[in-house]
Amino acid sequence: MAGPLSGIRIVEVGGIGPGPFGTMLLADMGADIVRVDRVTNVGTGSDPKFNVLNRGRRSIAIDLTKTEGQETLIKLVEGADALTEGFRPGVMEKLNVGPDACLARNPRLVYARMTGWGQEGPYSMTAGHDINYISLAGALAHFGLNGGPPVPPLNLVGDNGGGGMFLAFGVVCGILEARSSGAGQVIDVAMVDGAATLMSPFFGQLAAGGFVEERGSNSIDSGAPFYGAYECADGEFISIGPLEPQFYADLLKRLNLQDDPEFLNRDDRSLWPSLKRRFTEIFKSRTQAEWRATLEGTDVCFGPILRMSEAMKHPHNVHRKSFIEIEGVKQPAPAPRFSRTVAEVQRPSPRAGDQTREILRDWAGYDDEHIANLVAAGAVAEA
Repeated sequence: MAGPLSGIRIVEVGGIGPGPFGTMLLADMGADIVRVDRVTNVGTGSDPKFNVLNRGRRSIAIDLTKTEGQETLIKLVEGADALTEGFRPGVMEKLNVGPDACLARNPRLVYARMTGWGQEGPYSMTAGHDINYISLAGALAHFGLNGGPPVPPLNLVGDNGGGGMFLAFGVVCGILEARSSGAGQVIDVAMVDGAATLMSPFFGQLAAGGFVEERGSNSIDSGAPFYGAYECADGEFISIGPLEPQFYADLLKRLNLQDDPEFLNRDDRSLWPSLKRRFTEIFKSRTQAEWRATLEGTDVCFGPILRMSEAMKHPHNVHRKSFIEIEGVKQPAPAPRFSRTVAEVQRPSPRAGDQTREILRDWAGYDDEHIANLVAAGAVAEA
């Protein structure tokens, strides 16, 4: 059975980071996505199988600086439900393939624009990366240990969470609305907005006076001794997070601390430094494997801290088939999971221009002569 987005057609103007992540999610769910790559990328780059973000779609190489290339993109848009792009504001307009031009040919089109700062605002025309967007969103300031500098959480919060996931969500919302209204629209997806939205519960806590704006001072930001990472005797690490009283009581019992008055008074923040030191000593007394033997399968909210190579082998992930292998490359399986319209990776990541001719036939309806003319004009290229 095809994925839940089977039948949805999307044109992805190729980019990096959040755009490909969002369209990967859509492709995993069954959407038919054509990735528009640059003709200069044909025959270049490393083996595409390692570019996991590009999995599940076909690639056509188009030169959007040429009139014939622009018309080719517009032709693809005519049969699409959505288009995604990640240029700075105004670039697509300069290429004559902006929202007005595309919606004129397909009034039901959802035109999704993925940027860091958004389509307008003082920063909108400046360069940036994940670390900058989550800085401005009020997120990065709160990652890190007390007394230390902010620590970037990879590019999970800006690019992937605040960017790509909001892009995918926005596209699906836009397509659903277009099906009822008959009208398309433009979606302004900004990573700074998405990252701020991910911080929503903490903005609420701040307003209520329940969030301390100093790193490592709250219950789930490494401040609390009962929610954090601890080193083991072998140099590996474990995580504990028994926030609820009953789970915390279970942890104390398994550590033979159930009668210790200091541990029983965990809500006294003045005791947190002392409790953290004692937990540090306790957890460093055994190896990670020994703690797994003691705490796995209990309600103490425990997990071994695994590297990517280790996560793929953990029994829970193996049981759930959380990782799959495509062309010898281990990678996360599509998520979430559907009981009937099962999502799966449709094809490996393509090289730029791998399916140029195929796409021009399927989507644009061009015959071989028309395609040959486009290739000769340099408007499109084949791998």
